[in-house]
Amino acid sequence: MLQIEGLYAGYGEINVLSGVDLEVRSNESVAIVGANGAGKSTLVKAICGLIPTRQGRILKDGREIQRLAAHGRADIGIAVVLENRHLFGELSVRRNLELALAKGHARKGAAVQFTMRDVLDLFPFMDSRLDAAVELLSGGEQQMVAIGRALLLKPDLLILDEPSTGLAPKIVKNIVSVVGDLRKRGMSLLLVEQNVALASENSDRAYVMSLGRVVDKLERERWAGSAVSESLVKTYLGGARNAAGQQ
Repeated sequence: MLQIEGLYAGYGEINVLSGVDLEVRSNESVAIVGANGAGKSTLVKAICGLIPTRQGRILKDGREIQRLAAHGRADIGIAVVLENRHLFGELSVRRNLELALAKGHARKGAAVQFTMRDVLDLFPFMDSRLDAAVELLSGGEQQMVAIGRALLLKPDLLILDEPSTGLAPKIVKNIVSVVGDLRKRGMSLLLVEQNVALASENSDRAYVMSLGRVVDKLERERWAGSAVSESLVKTYLGGARNAAGQQ
């Protein structure tokens, strides 16, 4: 599905990522965890074509895509929900979703496909807010619209960048439920999270990042017990609060 080999990327003259290797296989959910400043969001932007890479390869289904423009990566099945969401705030919920639906219609062959009705079933609040401007919604509601919009692009791989950050526990619970539903449907997921407990509940295995590098790779057996590992948290994640799932 997705392979990253020896990736270097950054901003201006500064490298943030230094030789990152990572893989997401078909029909699996993979987490990337790490403290603030570890390079997680920079990695997401590099995968999606929002910043250029300097060295290394990004492959989707065996095809090198590191020189492909951001919109081209969406066309081949990579959808992302960024931390700042990038919604059209002045447009209605309906219009934001319709724009993605129109683009998604042109994409063929996605293993998991969503209709507008599917998205409204996943996020029931939208039924009564379809004509509301997105900028008038709460942060949690906007996050749900952003996830719904990404699903309508018919991706093979959905990337969620810090989906729980700054949201109320009730909203986080709803989003976790949706992620669980997507996993059951067989969608490949890359979940970028600082909250280790939340990430471990919603992924099969994980990569730990620190200072722009992958410093540990946790397969299923180790990852299942890592959420309560004080050594993991203290070494790489900046304290025990995230291990307990606290915001």
